[in-house]
Amino acid sequence: MPSTLIRGKYVICKAISRTEAEIIENGAVFVEDGKIVEIGSYQELSAKYQSDHALGSAHHVVMPGFVNSHHHVGLTPFQLGSLDYPLELWFASRLSARQVDFYLDTLYSAFEMVESGITTVQHIHGWLPGPATLWPEITSKVLQAYEDIGMRASYCFGVRTQNHFVYESNDEFVAKLPPSIAADMEAILKPHEVPLEDFLWFFETLWKKWEGAADDRIRLQLAPANLHWCNDAAITTQTEYAHKYGVGMHMHLLETPYQMEYAHRRTGTSAVKHLHKLGVLGPHLTLGHGVWLTEEDIDLIAETGTMICHNASSNLRLQSGVAPLNHYAQKGVRVGMGLDEAGINDDRDMLQEMRLVLKLHRVPGMDSLVPAAPQVFQMATENGAHTTRFADEVGVLEPGKAADLVVMDWQHLAYPYLDDTIPVLEAVIHRSRTHGIDAVMVAGEVILEKGKFIRVDKDALLDELAEMLKAPLTPDELRRRELAKEVFPYVKKVYDGWFRPDAYKSHYCSSCQTYHPPSG
Repeated sequence: MPSTLIRGKYVICKAISRTEAEIIENGAVFVEDGKIVEIGSYQELSAKYQSDHALGSAHHVVMPGFVNSHHHVGLTPFQLGSLDYPLELWFASRLSARQVDFYLDTLYSAFEMVESGITTVQHIHGWLPGPATLWPEITSKVLQAYEDIGMRASYCFGVRTQNHFVYESNDEFVAKLPPSIAADMEAILKPHEVPLEDFLWFFETLWKKWEGAADDRIRLQLAPANLHWCNDAAITTQTEYAHKYGVGMHMHLLETPYQMEYAHRRTGTSAVKHLHKLGVLGPHLTLGHGVWLTEEDIDLIAETGTMICHNASSNLRLQSGVAPLNHYAQKGVRVGMGLDEAGINDDRDMLQEMRLVLKLHRVPGMDSLVPAAPQVFQMATENGAHTTRFADEVGVLEPGKAADLVVMDWQHLAYPYLDDTIPVLEAVIHRSRTHGIDAVMVAGEVILEKGKFIRVDKDALLDELAEMLKAPLTPDELRRRELAKEVFPYVKKVYDGWFRPDAYKSHYCSSCQTYHPPSG
C-alpha cells in the first residue's frame, strides 16, 4: 500500500485526561501499509520520509476518526413516518415503517457518518422476523454496504427471546386486543419468536463468513437486546459465547423509567444488580443508554469495568431522560458516544453530537463537575473504540495504530476571526461543521475527499434509493400503517401505573447539583 504524509497546523493525537489533549503544532503523520509509522513535526517528517502521497496542509487539523458506538438503521424512523414519542409508544409507531432495501439503506446513513468524520460504527441490527435462515442474506447486504464504502463495522444482531413488542409476553398482549386487530398483531409477532439456538447458529454462521472480512474492517459482537427482551438464559449464554469467541457484547439497558420498573417487577432489584448476579458485567460489556442508573448501579459498573454508550440525542427525542454523565465521569466509567437511530437534527452528525453532549450536562454551580472538550472528544474516539472490536487499532493517533483519521479545514473554524487563546480542541468541538471535513481516511485509504466518496457513487446510489421509494405502499405496508394507530392506545395501557413521578426523580437536581437515584 502506498505511503502518505498527512500535514496539519494541528495534529490532535488523543485526549490524555478529562481536560487535556496531546496536540502537535505544525505536525505531521507518516502512514505506510495502512498503519501510522511516526508522528512528529512536519519539518522533521517531511525531511525523513519520501511519501507517495501528501494530504492536508499548514491550514488543516488532523485527528482520529470518530466512532459511532450505537447505530441501527439508514433512513431515520422520522423519514419513514414515525414521530418522536416516548420509547415504549414509539415502538408501536414503528409498525408503519415501509420496507427499504438493506444495502441502500445502510449506505444512506454511512454517507452521513463518514461526512461527519465517523470511520467506525457499532451496528446493532435487529427487529427482523424469523426464520433465522433468512438473516444471513440480509446481513450480507448490510455488511457489503460498509465494505463498499470503506468503513469499519463492528456488527451485532439483537437477540430477543421474549416480549417482542411490549414488556409482557406476546400472548398476554394479544389477548387484550380487540378481535379486529388481534389476529394481525399475532401474525406480525409470531415470526419474531425465534429460539435462542437459532440466534447462536446465526452468530456462528456470520463468524465463519464475515469475521475479519473486508481487509479486517468487519468484526462481530453479540447483543442481548435488553433485559425485557431476553430471559436470563439468553443473557448468560451469550456471555459464555462472548468469552468463548473473545468478543464484546452491547446491551441496551435502563433507557427509560419503564425499563427500570420492569426490572424491579421481574427481579426485585435493579437491572444492573441482576446482571451482576448473573455474572454478566465486565469490560467485555457495553450498556447502551444507562439513563436510569442508581448510584449503586454506577459503582458496580465502575468496579467491574463495564462500559456505557451515551446516546444523548435519542434520549432527548424519545423523552427517556438525561443520562448522569457527570457521575459516570466522577466514578471513572469509560463512556462512548452513539447516534442511535438519528441525532438531534435527524441525521448522523458526530460533530453536532459532541457539541450537544458538551453542553447538555452543564448543571448549575461554579464548582460543578461538567463535561470538558477533551472528555467529549475521548468519548467519540478512544472510548468509543473500546466499545467495538477495534480498540487495539483505532481511536487515537500513535505509531502502530491503524491510520483512521480525519483532515479538517482550520479556516472554517477560525475565519474571519478566532482569538488565539482559544484551545484547539475547544474550537473543534464548538465550531466544526461537516463542510469543514476535507478528507476521511480508513486504514491508510482515503474514502472521502473534498466531499466526494472515492469507492462509491453517492449521488447515483441515493437516486436509486429515491426511485425505489417512489413505489406505492404494498397492501401489507398499508395495513401496518393502520395497525400502528389502532394498537397505540393498547400499548399505552400496558404501562398504566408504571411511571410514578414522585419515585423517578431527575438525575440532575438544579437546586443542589446532586444525583438522586430513582427509587422504585
